[in-house]
Amino acid sequence: MAAAKRSETAMLVIDMQNDFVLPEMESPMLVAGGEAIVPSVVKAISVARERGIFVIWVVREHDPMGRDVELFRRHLYSNGEGPTAKGAKGAALVDGLAIKEGEYKLVKTRFSAFFATHLHSLLQSSGIKSLVIVGVQTPNCIRQTVFDAVALDYQTVTVIVDATAAATPEIHSANIRDMKNIGVLTPTLQEWCSFDA
Repeated sequence: MAAAKRSETAMLVIDMQNDFVLPEMESPMLVAGGEAIVPSVVKAISVARERGIFVIWVVREHDPMGRDVELFRRHLYSNGEGPTAKGAKGAALVDGLAIKEGEYKLVKTRFSAFFATHLHSLLQSSGIKSLVIVGVQTPNCIRQTVFDAVALDYQTVTVIVDATAAATPEIHSANIRDMKNIGVLTPTLQEWCSFDA
């Protein structure tokens, strides 16, 4: 990855929050494979920072009453303490991940990071042409964000396969295959780290 290309690349770190990743949260939003990828996500972010890649933290933060959540999930918020409620422990990034100065936090309330957010405008105004995606979960937020990025004609969309996860390895693999079939790059973390090393 040439230096010029690095300045035109952003990494989207998607939903690496306690409610999605940590079993002890006992969240209905838990992604079974999420905890296992935390070290890979930490490494990918570290490499992105070393390369000068713009890191964007995409998170869900909902109204505690669920007024901004999808209809099919509103029942989870009936007690006023739903998953990833703004300010709650479940909405916090997992230990080992922290937003650094110059990085950006984008709040979404739907699967795609592009839907009803200003992400596309932010990326365009920052000169971003390529995206690298890490986080959870592959069939939902990763997939929808990736398909939107492809539809919006980002030059290169990369999903690091072992820094993303789903409920099962089979679901993860099937979705990775679908994304690969639309031109998305799907390297392992080691392969991605060795690009132009």
